[in-house]
Amino acid sequence: MAKRILVLVIEDNRLVREGLAALLNAQPDFKVIAAAEGGSAGLLQVREVKPHVVLVDATLGSHDSHRLVESVRKEVPESKVIVMDLLPAQEDIIAFIKAGANGFIVKDATIEDFVKTIRSVADGADVVPASLTGTLLSHIVDRSTAAVLEAVQMTKREREITSLIAEGMSNKEIAQRLNIATYTVKSHVHNILEKLALHSRLQIAAHAHKTSAPSTDRTTA
Repeated sequence: MAKRILVLVIEDNRLVREGLAALLNAQPDFKVIAAAEGGSAGLLQVREVKPHVVLVDATLGSHDSHRLVESVRKEVPESKVIVMDLLPAQEDIIAFIKAGANGFIVKDATIEDFVKTIRSVADGADVVPASLTGTLLSHIVDRSTAAVLEAVQMTKREREITSLIAEGMSNKEIAQRLNIATYTVKSHVHNILEKLALHSRLQIAAHAHKTSAPSTDRTTA
């Protein structure tokens, strides 16, 4: 039997929390190992059980969800974080990305979308709802650093991998596409992050989208 994805749910609405846990536990490759009502209790659970994926409500009552995401990524970096919201604003998503979130899911998504997002994030991908990616990515990289990013010298392979990350592919998918080992992809991603002075795959994707945007004063083939 394949290794199951261990999930922790942090949600202050009991009905949503328990319902989501039940739906995910019905999946053969998932196991919800804990469900917490608030940020403080959730962080304690993360430290204790070290789940593969943490689902975090974007609007936790008295706890700052951004700080919670930041704490999880800092204290248990092997745990991936997916933020759940009903109608996330672009500035909130950017703030969560800066805090270290690996993915986002809208609360009215289908269970199939929830499952797909969790699997993708657990596999190393960063996931933003398709309806939000168009204008979001262009805002993640600060415009004041654009010239510096343009001047960075990357190898042909690093540029290939940057483009594939921008398409939303995981390390495993990139390895299969390029016919190289997954650990080789991870090494390239590490080098890309260092060269671009970035902190996450979402920021790599943002850089790729920004620098590949067609110019208005030239014709593309």
